[in-house]
Amino acid sequence: MARSAGDRVHIVLEDGKEYLLTLQNNHFFSTHLGNISHNLMLENDYGDVVKTNRGSKVYLFSPGIVENIKFMERQTQVMYPKDIGYIVLYLDVKNGDRVIDVGLGSGSMCGALARMVGSTGKVYAYERREDFARVAERNLARWNVLDRVVIRCRDLGDGFEEEEIDALFLDLPDPWEHIKTCWGALRGGGRIAIACPTAGKVIKTLQALEESPFFKTEVWETLIREYKNSPQSFRPVDRMIAHTTYILFSRKIYREKKVVIDPEERSDEHQVHASLS
Repeated sequence: MARSAGDRVHIVLEDGKEYLLTLQNNHFFSTHLGNISHNLMLENDYGDVVKTNRGSKVYLFSPGIVENIKFMERQTQVMYPKDIGYIVLYLDVKNGDRVIDVGLGSGSMCGALARMVGSTGKVYAYERREDFARVAERNLARWNVLDRVVIRCRDLGDGFEEEEIDALFLDLPDPWEHIKTCWGALRGGGRIAIACPTAGKVIKTLQALEESPFFKTEVWETLIREYKNSPQSFRPVDRMIAHTTYILFSRKIYREKKVVIDPEERSDEHQVHASLS
């Protein structure tokens, strides 16, 4: 099926260079391997191969979430796909869930969460800076998930508007200061994930999680390594993205209730002995 003006296309040149374009009628895109006609890309489908005016091959693909994040408009450091995938699975985000994203930034994590909650779920995104929120809103609109997101420009010190939330992602410079607020927004057993870039912040956040209370706390770091895809020189690539953040996961519990036992109440064992006597 041919493309339409306004559609987005992920193009890969024959030397591996990649771009993400929004197609327009009668436009050209210039590369080091020649110019590519937008009209030519509009006339072809995803998976097709077209050529530049210099005869170099151009491969057309539908952009996925990884490409959207890689080429997104940004004003902040974004979450990497290697961390996003792990977080979304550990938070058990699924169709119909209500999720809070704190520290919206440019919207990479929010976009992934919005895909997972489906058309019946909702993501409530909190960001205190309006300039960041505007960038994120544009990104989410490009990814066609903005209708699943409610953006709130407010400081977390004012608390959340939502209660009984299924899952919550917290990405702020001082997460330990907001653990109690997050506890109050989650349903019983609800899941929280917290991004902490340094060990010192992890320690402070662990202490806050113990006090709130949360349970089954885990700390993870995701490390992945890419390999060269050549049969003649198959080995790891020379560079890798190593540490990006520590990720803390935990679940909301309620404080243990004190059970008062009536000293006059007999145990089952006593009642059995009494019946036999």
